[in-house]
Amino acid sequence: MNDEFPIRKTEAEWKALLAQKRAEPGAFDVTRRAATERPYSGKYERVWADGSYHCICCGAKLFDSGTKFDAGCGWPSFSQAVPGAIKEIRDASLGMVRTETVCAQCGAHLGHVFPDGPAPTGLRYCMNSASLDFQPEGKKA
Repeated sequence: MNDEFPIRKTEAEWKALLAQKRAEPGAFDVTRRAATERPYSGKYERVWADGSYHCICCGAKLFDSGTKFDAGCGWPSFSQAVPGAIKEIRDASLGMVRTETVCAQCGAHLGHVFPDGPAPTGLRYCMNSASLDFQPEGKKA
């Protein structure tokens, strides 16, 4: 999977980069091994400030704060991604079929997208906080 994305690094390089960015302890397992943080445990689940959400690994802009909504599921949820920022992959793990979302630039696992979100998209991008880096409005990534 690593060769499909423009930004490629070894596991050691990703670990060093995440440590340099002071990412939360589970960020490597979430982004590079498709782990999931516990519901209601992520640092961005209850953040409602204006700004944008970027990939913690490569800095690519993924979501604008205006598309964030309270889905009541325990993870930050968005109704729309930045066009071209996310790649969707069929995920048949855990005895169900879902759509995994990864960063289109570096392949970092972000979460899943479900067809139960608000209008007008009807989508719910259910993301792991550990895969995101929030940039307040007016601050460059």
